[in-house]
Amino acid sequence: MKQFSSLCKVIATLLISIFLVTGCGLIFHGTKDPVNFTSEPEKCQVYINGIFMGTTPLMLELKSNKTYIVEFRKDGYERKVFNLTNSVNGGYIFLDVLFGLWPIVIDAATGGWYTLDYDLVHGNLELEK
Repeated sequence: MKQFSSLCKVIATLLISIFLVTGCGLIFHGTKDPVNFTSEPEKCQVYINGIFMGTTPLMLELKSNKTYIVEFRKDGYERKVFNLTNSVNGGYIFLDVLFGLWPIVIDAATGGWYTLDYDLVHGNLELEK
């Protein structure tokens, strides 16, 4: 029984240490968000910040602390462009403040408290005129 008590103390100490040396956003969210790209018609090319990433339907893991210009292209159709933006999740900031200055620094530096504003981007392309 004494070993169990010691083990519990070690585990509790490790968990508390993890929270104190890293940010809550980094622990619970990470630094990337999954984003699904769909289009009408299907099989459109998806470019992110000018780089070809694949054809729809497509799922990508994108860094949460960045913004992106998403472009859908298909021969015979007009291009469609979207801005994929991010925002700060206030819940992570609140939790970081509870644990002190260091978690705030970690989440700010790693982008752990950012989330992308959309998890689905749909391009509805129209025929060229």
